[in-house]
Amino acid sequence: MCGIIGIAKRNEEVFPDLYDGLLMLQHRGQDSAGMVTLSGDFFHAHKDNGLVKDVFLPEQAKKLTGTMGLGHVRYPTAGTLSVEEAQPFFVNAPFGIYLIHNGNLTNTQELRERIQTSYRRYLRTKSDSEVLLNVFADKIYQAMKADPQLTDEAALFAGTTELMKKLKGAYSIITLVHGLGLFAFRDPNGIRPLSLGRRQTSKGEEWAFASEDVAFATIGFEKVRDVAPGEAILIDLDGKMHSVQCVPGKLTPCIFEYVYLARPDSMLDGISVYKFQLRLGQALAKQIKAANLEIDSVIPVPDSSRHAALELAKEIGVKYREGLVKNRYVGRTFIMPGQELRKKSVRRKLNAINLEFRNRNILLVDDSIVRGTTIKQIIAMCRKAGANKIYVASAAPPVQFPNVYGIDMPNRAELIAHGLKTEEICKLIGADGLFYQDINDMIWAAKEGNPDITQFDCSCFNGEYITGDIDQAYIEALEGSTRVAKKAEEFSLINI
Repeated sequence: MCGIIGIAKRNEEVFPDLYDGLLMLQHRGQDSAGMVTLSGDFFHAHKDNGLVKDVFLPEQAKKLTGTMGLGHVRYPTAGTLSVEEAQPFFVNAPFGIYLIHNGNLTNTQELRERIQTSYRRYLRTKSDSEVLLNVFADKIYQAMKADPQLTDEAALFAGTTELMKKLKGAYSIITLVHGLGLFAFRDPNGIRPLSLGRRQTSKGEEWAFASEDVAFATIGFEKVRDVAPGEAILIDLDGKMHSVQCVPGKLTPCIFEYVYLARPDSMLDGISVYKFQLRLGQALAKQIKAANLEIDSVIPVPDSSRHAALELAKEIGVKYREGLVKNRYVGRTFIMPGQELRKKSVRRKLNAINLEFRNRNILLVDDSIVRGTTIKQIIAMCRKAGANKIYVASAAPPVQFPNVYGIDMPNRAELIAHGLKTEEICKLIGADGLFYQDINDMIWAAKEGNPDITQFDCSCFNGEYITGDIDQAYIEALEGSTRVAKKAEEFSLINI
């Protein structure tokens, strides 16, 4: 999961809008941030590990001049945490292209071997995004070579069409192409989100792309629509938009985006994240009612479970209370890069209000339970605060399978629900009762927002991978990779 934004302005400097847009996408990645701008014939780039506010200081603002630019916030799903693997990536031919990517390719190794053996290109990193960029560059070059009469613009779209035929997995891409403009495209399944925004000025139309439309409001853009699966859009140097449906597409977005990743004030592919989460609470309330428990209050695990908890409490007629106070200066623990860091961060992140727990039966509501690290420590915290009984409700179904499309949960050993029954998980986390969302209810909550979407990627819940290229051998190879193996060493169910 990463956050990406691209903006094409008319005459004003783009850096302030890129900076503000990235701040609105900071929740999508906290490890590194990068930006590139185009001023006349020259690119200006800067990237580093850290948060947006720490990476881009006044000296970078002076350097990053121009009216077009890209911005990226990252947490790694492939590669490492090195600055070299922070985005954007650059290739100098054809044209000169900077690229940012949200998602994850599933045929990276095959493409990497082809780049190194057939294309004779050198790769500086282990990132799938660098692989993608080099294949992209080659496809554009091949299109130009096959038909020298093609315009540069036509070659860009033709190369993208051939690229989409080769790539497998999830990708929402924004590029800055020298001499052509701002260029974005989305994979044929539309797994990761990508929105198009517009702003009318006295100088003409200005355009923006972003992972979530929440980035538009703060910079004065209005959402036009979502980029369609298999579509590519060019905003040329004159501010004109050109769209081509490169390959047939079927919208099958990742449902975990709505559960956890996206902000509640975002609209992704016609679905309000906020209303989706309210419906999760409605559906979960049916199970709680059927259990006939004595519950004094419903307390959310802040922040992403609040809306589900609020609606659940309303449905079962029990008081909603804020019993956990969050330190807002600690990052999201699920996307922390190491298990030990996650454990320490949970202790720094939350504190219990004792009066809301003392001698009470509590229903804790979490958005999802992935590794189990956070919820186990929160339950222990609530016990210490004096809670009598602690029940836990997950607004999402059990996360049992790796996500290979850009969410950092690739190893089954990390997933507390993999191979365990609900009763066993309940005992392991120290709860008095545990309730998971039914997967059909979760899909209902999403489809209610946009009935035109007939299918969602629910692979981390049901093991069904929509790209059709993921099998047991792939999962085992992934889990045997150096980076994933190192992560697995950090993780032990005993220490959840």
